[in-house]
Amino acid sequence: MIKSILKGMVIGIANIVPGVSGGTMMVAMGIYDKLLHCITHLFREFKKSVLFVLPIAIGMVIAIAGSSFGLTWLFDHFPLQTTLVFVGLILGGLPAIYGKVKGQKIKVGHLIAGLLFFALVVGMAVLGETEETNTVLTLDFVNMLKLLGVGVIASATMIIPGVSGSMVLMLLGYYFPVLNAIKELISALMKFDVPVILHNCGILVPFGLGIVAGIFGIAKLMEMIFEKFPLYAYWGIIGLIVASPIAIIMQGTYSAITFVSVLTGALGLAVGFVVAMKLGE
Repeated sequence: MIKSILKGMVIGIANIVPGVSGGTMMVAMGIYDKLLHCITHLFREFKKSVLFVLPIAIGMVIAIAGSSFGLTWLFDHFPLQTTLVFVGLILGGLPAIYGKVKGQKIKVGHLIAGLLFFALVVGMAVLGETEETNTVLTLDFVNMLKLLGVGVIASATMIIPGVSGSMVLMLLGYYFPVLNAIKELISALMKFDVPVILHNCGILVPFGLGIVAGIFGIAKLMEMIFEKFPLYAYWGIIGLIVASPIAIIMQGTYSAITFVSVLTGALGLAVGFVVAMKLGE
């Protein structure tokens, strides 16, 4: 139970950090296939699936709630260093994914899959707008529908190895609004500030419903793709991993770049790379 909660915390942190893939962490810890099976067979094997998924889900909730405070502060005070740590974490996950295709014959279709997904992520970054950490969502019906749709998209990407759900949220312009809503909800619950609780629930409930719908919708599809077209899937993921650092650097806001910030950022990149590579072994 405790080990499963700790695994869930690792996955939760990975999902909340832009550019880091929760799916990759699932693969690294050897639970990806079993998680997919439990999700796709939830009602047929209800007790068994719940017993496996529940402690992992608890760990994810704990990690996401705790991380929501620290990440916004890091982005505000150390934007370059924080971004480069995440870039290192992304690139450090590449050897684990490349190991899935190493030694296999490379076909033109594999390269096309990689290039298409590379172009998709970079294209989203080019077309997207830089997101500010203090972005606030107005609570109305249209935004609630948007949050439902964003939740579906984010959850789908969260469980695909090599794809960062948080990065997709950032590219869509919803990363910091959702992160701030989580942080404000936790603070409001401690103070029992009912208006603030209701406001943030209005943001997080439709987003959460979208996540649940997206997870169930994509899990079966992912199971089928990895069974029938594993090499195409992994080459597509490689394209996404290579493109993610470019997209995140393009989306960042860097107020003052100094020699010290570049040096500490490079150190952070190296540390992130080693940590992710070790987790992926």
